[in-house]
Amino acid sequence: MKEIEMDKEHVKGAAKKAEGEIKETVGEMTDNKKMQAEGKMDKAEGEVRDTAGDVKDATTK
Repeated sequence: MKEIEMDKEHVKGAAKKAEGEIKETVGEMTDNKKMQAEGKMDKAEGEVRDTAGDVKDATTK
């Protein structure tokens, strides 16, 4: 069961990074600075989630 939870954190991180990349790209294409900033924040959140998943992996081994 713990493996599933760790995988979820990695999946959530990857999804958030992808969402951020899309927002940032659309923001650049439409010259929408707010959307670009939101995209960067989403990508950063995705990185944090991914790192949290790595930490969980390391502590359970």
